[in-house]
Amino acid sequence: MTRKHAKFLPLAVAATVAAALQIYPAGVFSGLELATSTAYAAAEHSEFPPAGDWRTISDDALGFKIDYPGNIFHRVERDDAVSGHVLLSDDGQARLMIAAFDNDLDSSLRDYRKHVLQSSYAGSDIDYAPVRRSWFVLSGTREGTEFYERVSFTCSNSRITSWAMLYPYAQRNYYNRVLEQIARTFRPSRVC
Repeated sequence: MTRKHAKFLPLAVAATVAAALQIYPAGVFSGLELATSTAYAAAEHSEFPPAGDWRTISDDALGFKIDYPGNIFHRVERDDAVSGHVLLSDDGQARLMIAAFDNDLDSSLRDYRKHVLQSSYAGSDIDYAPVRRSWFVLSGTREGTEFYERVSFTCSNSRITSWAMLYPYAQRNYYNRVLEQIARTFRPSRVC
C-alpha cells in the first residue's frame, strides 16, 4: 500500500467496506465482519418485515444525514472516536455504514474512486458504477455479498461523505428495496 493511500484508511468508508468484506484488516470499522450464513441465505424475502420505524442519523459537525428503518437495522455502539456509524440487521447479515472526513490529500473524485475500487472491491463483479461531477456509486457482488457504496465530494471537494450497505446476495430482492428507500434520504456533508 502506498503512503498516499494509507492516509485514507483511518476514516474512509472504503476501508470500512473492505474490512467487512475481509479484504484487509485496517480501517474505521475493522473487526466487524460480515459473514453470510447459509441458514439466512436460504430465507425468502417474504419472511422479512417491510421497512418501518424510520430513524435518522445526522452529524451536525460534519453535516450529513441518512434515514434507516429501525425495525431492520440497529446501531452498533463503538468505543473509538470515529466520525462514522455502523448499523447491523438483527440477524447480523446486513450492514449499513456512513462516515464523513476531510479530503486532506486533495484527492480528485476520479483518483479516490480508483483507490476505492482497488482497495475495497478488487476481484468484485461491479454491475452499477455511475460517475457524476461530485459523486460516484460502486455496486456489485463479491463472494456472496452484495454491496452498494455512494461517495460524495462536497465543500469544493474538501469533504468526502460515503455510505455503504452490504447484505447477502441471496437476500438481494429484499435488501435492494430497502436500499432504494434509504438512498432517497441521503444528504451528503454540507458543513465545510
